[in-house]
Amino acid sequence: MQNLASVFVSQGFEAFIVLPQHFHKKINTNNDHDHDNHNNKIIKWVGLEDGIEENTTTDFFAIESSMENIMPNNLEEFLQNNQRLDEVCLMVVDLLASWAIQVANKFSIPTAGFWPAMLSSYLLIAAIPHMLMTGLISDTGLPQHEGKITFVPSLPVVSTEDLPWLIGTIAAKKARFKFWMRTLERSRNLKWVLVNSFPNEIKVGVQTSNSSYSQNVLPIGPIYRPHQLTKNLSFWEEDLSCLKWLKNQKVNSVVYVSFGSWVNPIGESNLKNLALALEATMRPFIWVLRSTWRQGLPIGFCEKILKEGRGMVVSWAPQREILQHNSLGCFITHCGWNSTLEALQFQKKLLCYPMAGDQFVNCAYIVEVWRVGLRLNGLGQKDVAEGLANVMEDKEMSTRLMTLYEIIMGMHSDNKSGSFLLKSFVEQLNEASTIHKKNS
Repeated sequence: MQNLASVFVSQGFEAFIVLPQHFHKKINTNNDHDHDNHNNKIIKWVGLEDGIEENTTTDFFAIESSMENIMPNNLEEFLQNNQRLDEVCLMVVDLLASWAIQVANKFSIPTAGFWPAMLSSYLLIAAIPHMLMTGLISDTGLPQHEGKITFVPSLPVVSTEDLPWLIGTIAAKKARFKFWMRTLERSRNLKWVLVNSFPNEIKVGVQTSNSSYSQNVLPIGPIYRPHQLTKNLSFWEEDLSCLKWLKNQKVNSVVYVSFGSWVNPIGESNLKNLALALEATMRPFIWVLRSTWRQGLPIGFCEKILKEGRGMVVSWAPQREILQHNSLGCFITHCGWNSTLEALQFQKKLLCYPMAGDQFVNCAYIVEVWRVGLRLNGLGQKDVAEGLANVMEDKEMSTRLMTLYEIIMGMHSDNKSGSFLLKSFVEQLNEASTIHKKNS
C-alpha cells in the first residue's frame, strides 16, 4: 500500500494511509521517518484507534472485532473532521479491510479495492458462490468432500483442503469463511479492483469467475516506489549485519530462510528439525527468526553457526537487499505473495513450504506453472538436503526465471506491464479529478 501511495504522490496527488493505531505506533517507533517526499507532496500516515492494547498478542478474532466494531466509527469521525473532505477523489481499500467500503459509500467517495495478493487467489475467493451452488463446500465454508478445484480459470491443481479460510480450529475456519463472505458482499459493486500482480500471471482482461461480479480487475504489479526507492517502512528493526556477512560468501551459495513475520509459523519440533537440516547441508544460510520464536532451537545453535561462519540467525532482515545479492542461491519460503513477487523480480529459485491462506495457490504456480521452485514435503534433513540440491543445481530453472522476469517487467512486445496499467489508471483519475475541480 505504501508503494501504491507513492505512485499516486508522484503523479501530483496527496495521499493518506490510514491504518490501525497499534500498527502506526510500531512504524513510528522503529523507523526514522513516516512519510515520503516527492514533488512537494507527502504521504501522511494516520493511525485510527483500534481498541487493541499495546504489547498484547493479536489474533484473527481480535483484529476482526476491531475492524468490524471500532474502526468504522473512527474512520467516519476522521473524514467528518477533515476540512478537505470535498477534495478526496478516491479511497483505495485493502479488501482485507472491506468494512471501509461501507464508510466510503456513506460519504459518496469513489472507491477502488486493492488486492495485495495474486489475481488467481482473488478469483478463488470470488468463486465462493459457485462452490456453494455446486455443493463443494457447506454454507459454513467446510469442504463436503475431498477433491481438486477445477472450475477457476487457469488455476493449477489446488485441493479443497487448501482453501484459504481453512486455518485453525473448526470455529476459526467458519469465522474466516464469514469474513470472506462479508468481503464479497461489500466489494461486489466496486468499479475497480487493483491487484498486486503482473498482467500475464494469467491473461490480461480476465473476468472474475462469477458473472455477478463485473469489476474492472487491473493487475498493476509489481508496484514500485518511484525513483527506485527500495527501502520500505518495516514494523521491526532490520539487522544489517547479515549484508556484510553476505558479501563474503560465494556466488549462488547462500540459502535464505524466512517464513514471514506475523505468527510463529512452524512450531518447536519443526524448528529443531529445520535447524539440524540446515546445519547438515553444510551450505551457508541466513535465517530470519524473531527472538521470541526461537524456543525449540538446539542449545547454542545461533552462536555456533555464527562462530563457524556457517550462517546467521537474525530477528529481521532487509529482504530486498538480500534477494538481489549475487551470493544468494535459494529462498526457502512460506510462499507469501510479497516474498514470492520479490524473489521473482530478483530471479531467485524457491523452495516452498506453504502453511496457510493463499500460500498454497502461490506455491502451485511456483512449482507447477512457472516451474521456478520445488515444494518441500517436510523439514527433515533428507527433505531439505534433496530439495536444496535439486533447486540450486537446476540450470533450466534459472532460464525459466529469466523468462518470467521479462514477462513480469513487460519486456515482451505483446505485453503491457503492471506499471503501465497503473500509470494509465492514475492518469484517468487525474483527468477526472481535474474535471471535477473545474465543475465545482
